[in-house]
This record gives sequence, structure tokens and C-alpha cells, in this order.
Amino acid sequence: MQTPLLILGPTASGKTAYAIGAAIKHNGEVVNMDSMQVYRDLSVLTARPDAQELAAAPHHMFGHIDGAETYSTGSWLADAQAAIHAIQARGRRPILVGGTGLYAHALTQGLVPTPPVPADVRAATRRAVGADTRAAHARLKQIDPEAARRIEPRDAVRIARALEVFEATGRSLSDWHKDPQPPILAPGTWEGIALMPERDVLYARIEARFEKMMETGGLEEAHRLYERGLDPDLPVMKAVGMPGLIDFFEGRIGLDQAVARSILDSRHYAKRQMTWIRNRAADWKVIPV
Repeated sequence: MQTPLLILGPTASGKTAYAIGAAIKHNGEVVNMDSMQVYRDLSVLTARPDAQELAAAPHHMFGHIDGAETYSTGSWLADAQAAIHAIQARGRRPILVGGTGLYAHALTQGLVPTPPVPADVRAATRRAVGADTRAAHARLKQIDPEAARRIEPRDAVRIARALEVFEATGRSLSDWHKDPQPPILAPGTWEGIALMPERDVLYARIEARFEKMMETGGLEEAHRLYERGLDPDLPVMKAVGMPGLIDFFEGRIGLDQAVARSILDSRHYAKRQMTWIRNRAADWKVIPV
């Protein structure tokens, strides 16, 4: 049975090309491990593989979820498990690639079971976090100091998740983390690779790539999604680039400002990804790119 290969890296680090090369070399099939590339509405802004790249090797779980849905880590894990088993049954190697460390962690370390959060609790919590992220992080320090140490004060998505679990259950997210389910990929049954570019090189790539996205349909794609009138708290509406472009569509800032903000947001995201890899994937093989 072919050993799954997991490829992590920050945005704009060349993961797609590396994964396709690995799939060709190892008779593999590529499985998406990025939480935004699952959404059908955003192809350009999430840097999903294009038609030529999709034709170079079999790909799975890219653009298969409508933006109106919230695709949980548990849902991704179930789909990924099915894809891995099907690929192995064909005698081929699963190549999982993406920048979502939580997916890789759930796959190799186990998923922490948490109860569903009522929609009204989730919406209220995310509004509060969006209004004052630092105050929300300060509150998190009071109710879940362990989570507050793990989560950066600017990481609104993870702060909101920790707070909404507490609001819904009265139990901190860190307490829930003490009871993980066993991993789908046991130790010794998979290989992990982390692509790690130099920061200055990566930042230059991010800027050039986002500007190219604006020239190749990214702006129009974002506007089509905006015109759907979806709940602003949905994950797809918070994809890197969308918040700044929404401000542009609603007349609060100019396009140049929206692009500059999106590039800055991408840099912050990449920094968080690299920090996660250094801290949580320290035993993976690191490849400078």
C-alpha cells in the first residue's frame, strides 16, 4: 500500500507545482489540504490549480463545496479519508497538499471532537471578535489561558472559534482538546514535507501573485461572490483578499487600497503558517524553496 505524502507550506511557496511533480514521479493523485480551495466560488483568489495543472495529474476535493456552506474540519477529514483509501486501492500514492495546518494535524494527530455551535451563538461571537479582536483575545485569556497562548491576538478566526465553543458548551476549547480521536494516519504510515522559502522572497512572490490575480479574473470572481449576498461570517467571505475587496465594492476604500490591504493580509497569513509549521511540524522534512 502506497504511503501518503503530505506537503505543507505557506501561501505562494510553490506547493501546487511541487505536488504535481511528486504525483508524476510517484504515480500519485493529489488531494486538497487547503481550507479555502475547497470552495467552488473562489478559484483565482485561492490559487486553486488551473486547467493545465489539473490535467497534469488526478486531483481531488478542489472546488467541490458551495460558498454558502461551512465546511468543517471533520467534514474534510471524512472526505480525505475516503479519497486516501480510494487512491491506495488503485495502487497509487495519495499526495495531500495545502496550507491548512489544522487539516494536517487532524489527519496525523487526531481530531478533537467538539459539539456543534448554534448559529446564533456563532454569529454573535464572530461579530464581537470582528468589532474588537484584541478585547476578544483578552477575554480568551480569562476563560482559556492555554488557547490564548497558542492563538495570536490578530487571529480573529481562531479566537472566535475558541470563544464560541466556550459560549455554547461552558467548556473551554483546551479542555475539549484533551480528548482527541485517534488519527487516520498513524505514526510511521505517512511522510511529511514542509516547503519553507525565505521570508523576503516569499513576500515578493505574494505581492506579484496577488497583482496577477487582479489581472486574471480575481476581481471579477470576488465581485460575483459578493453579489450572492452571503452571510459575511461564512468562511468563504473571509478568504484572504475578500475583506479588502468587499470594502472596495462597498465604497469604503479605493481599489489600490484594497489590493494593498489584501497583500498585507496575505503576508500576515503566510507568517502565521510558517510559525505553525515551525512549532507543530518540527519533525517534518523541510525543503527550502
